[in-house]
Amino acid sequence: MIVAVAGAHGQVAHRLVRLLAASGDEVVGMVRNPDHVADVEADGARAAVVDLETASADEVASAVRGADAVVFAAGAGAGSGEARKDTVDRAAAVLLADAAQAEGVRRYVLVSSYGVDAVRDGATPDGVDPVFVAYLRAKLAAEAELLRRAASGAFELAVLRPGGLTDSPGTGTVSLERSLPRGQVSRDDVAAVVAALLRAPALLPPEEDPVLELMAGDEPVDAAVTRSLTPAPAA
Repeated sequence: MIVAVAGAHGQVAHRLVRLLAASGDEVVGMVRNPDHVADVEADGARAAVVDLETASADEVASAVRGADAVVFAAGAGAGSGEARKDTVDRAAAVLLADAAQAEGVRRYVLVSSYGVDAVRDGATPDGVDPVFVAYLRAKLAAEAELLRRAASGAFELAVLRPGGLTDSPGTGTVSLERSLPRGQVSRDDVAAVVAALLRAPALLPPEEDPVLELMAGDEPVDAAVTRSLTPAPAA
């Protein structure tokens, strides 16, 4: 399998690249900073320097050419303002979708965020920092656009909404459901779930709601992913 990972120098993506490379998959690690190339290559990926805030769709398409799947794990990062939440967490995710469609990439996994429903329909949650609200709005808008494209047959899609991220060692067990109480999950286990979604024979069709929330839990990762991707029985 050939996988292009956007934001390959990020903390979840770094773990994901190592998992995929260790399994024998070919990984293209997309980074905007040339100084990160050596780190990405050390993780086992072929680095592609692409700034998703300024690149054209053709430039991104060149980076994902030949891939079986793409993963959006990029983020504006701590300290960035409201504007960059939109240009990275929304617009860059959509740009990656443009490139994936242009190149016929058949699977897209979006790493989103728990809590995006709090800003649905323009709601503004009380007591939440405005920059974080902007982040949630950007993630929700990216989800909506990718879901629309998946419904039109552009690609298979999985949207993963992890809870609060920790650096605790992964347990290999998680809770993966359509809706979960707020909680935490290790970055190791997030990466493991993304890898399992990439390996799955098929993702859920759009009408089955391919949005999954992820927290720490007791179900082995592969079993949780298999169960979550099993379509609901016909009524």
